[in-house]
Order: sequence, then structure tokens, then C-alpha cells
Amino acid sequence: MQHRLNPLGLSRPESLKTLVENRTAYTLQSCELNVFETYTESYTVPLVFNDFVITSMLRGKKVMHLSGRPEFEYYPGQTVIVPARLSMNIDFPEATDENPTQCIALAIDSDQIKKTIRYLNEFFPKEGSLGDWELKVEDDHFHNSEDITALINKIVNLCAERSGAIDVLADLTLKELLVRIMQKQNLKALGADADHANRNPLGYVLHYIKANLNEKININSLTDKACMSKATFYRLFKRELGLSPNEFILSEKITKAKQLLSNPKAKVAAVSYELGFSDANYFIRAFKKLVGMTPGHYQLQVNAGFH
Repeated sequence: MQHRLNPLGLSRPESLKTLVENRTAYTLQSCELNVFETYTESYTVPLVFNDFVITSMLRGKKVMHLSGRPEFEYYPGQTVIVPARLSMNIDFPEATDENPTQCIALAIDSDQIKKTIRYLNEFFPKEGSLGDWELKVEDDHFHNSEDITALINKIVNLCAERSGAIDVLADLTLKELLVRIMQKQNLKALGADADHANRNPLGYVLHYIKANLNEKININSLTDKACMSKATFYRLFKRELGLSPNEFILSEKITKAKQLLSNPKAKVAAVSYELGFSDANYFIRAFKKLVGMTPGHYQLQVNAGFH
């Protein structure tokens, strides 16, 4: 399911300084929120930020060219992390007066990031071989989670309200946003790196889950594989990765279901059974909650090109 940021009103035409990446800025104590709007088709528009930046699309489409990586399309419901001083060139192939692009860029002071990481490592250190908390500042492109969407919306609202306690509230919200992004990065790193399966108990469990999606995975068996008590396993999984073991298992099963449903001949009930669901109706409800539509609707949509 796409988690899009709340829409923002567009700038009044008379207030526009340029039709390409017109910028409105809100400066706070530890961050700066920029809103960019483009109203005309444009290509290779250069952009660079002096600070670490979290960007999220609100409307329209961009094509991003970031130094050192292939170009990619950028849509609402997605976020791109941009390191400080990284050169970008941006295309706006569909931007018009009627269909402008709109994107926010949240530039965060490096001291704020360092303070948050120090706090986590001092008061919530990772266990054993899990290493220290760190924010990977290399460019990262991902679909928004519900939590990350809510936090960015909150920061945008705080900037718009200009309330008396704005800096205090923004500081707390930024800390939580950084934690959520680090949890997402932890999950991605542990799930992608096979070496972690041998060196890290949570990494081992993630790879086991991915390899056994057709089974009814028992949480007690996972705690045994991680060599942890049930309470410790749940606590570490949620703290380091940002979701519970059951939420991760369900998310992976639904991701696999989407792959299986890309076959136009696949039957929803058969997919449900193949992924270890004993109740097809529960599978349909879970799929709709996470994807935003029923499995049958998804299959029709993804296979619209087949005849």
C-alpha cells in the first residue's frame, strides 16, 4: 500500500520566483524544510544540498540522476535520502501548469544526527554482535512506511503552524524519524547480506523466514534459532528493525503473494494455501490491508497487459 504524504497547497502564481524548482523554505533550529515546485517540462536541472536531506515526493514525477548510481523514476509515496554535497541532476518530463511536480526536502543539521545516534548507543545499545546504531547517509530510495509518512507529515504541519513550541516538538519528531529510518536500514541490510545470517542472530532469523514462506512459521522455533528468550527476541526484533516478528512474516508472505499473482493463471486460494495460510479469507483481508486492494483486484491490475 502506498503511503503518501498529505497534499500541500500549491504556491500562488504571483508568488512564484521561477517555474523550475521554485523553493519555499521554513527554517527551524535543527532542520530546514524546503518545498520545491516545478511547472514546466525540464531536464538535467542541477541541485545540491549542504546537509543530509530526506526528500519525499508529493505530486508529479521526477527522474533522478544521482552521482554514482543509475537513474530512477521518483513518485509520490516514495522517499529518497540524499547525502550532503551530493550532485544531482533532475528531469521533469511531465511537469506542466496543470500537472506540476511538488517535493519536500528536509535538511537536517549534522549535530542533530550525531546527538540522536549518541543517545541511542548510550541508552538503547544494540545487543552483542549487532554493532552500534548508525545512519547510512549514502543515497537510499524506498517506499514510505506508515510510520515514516506520519512523522514527515507532522514536521510539515509544525512548520505550517509556527506554534510557540515548534522547535521542541520538531526536535522530538526528528529524533523519531531518524530512528525509524535507521530501523528500516537495519532491516534492509540484515535481509540483503547473507553474511549476516552467519554472524547475527536476527539476520539468521530473517533469512530463515524468507526461505520458508510456504510454512506456518512458529515464533517459538524462531526464538530457538536466535538463541534468545521469547521476551528478548520480541524486544530486540521490534527495537532494531521497527516491526514485530509477526508483522515481518506477514509482510514477506504478502510480497511473495504479489509475485505469484503476477501469473494470470494463479488462483487466489491456491496462492493462499501455498504461503501457509489456513484461511483464504484471512489472506484476502491481510493482503488488502497491506496492499490497498484485494488479491483478485491486484492480479487483474498487474496482468492488465495479458490477453
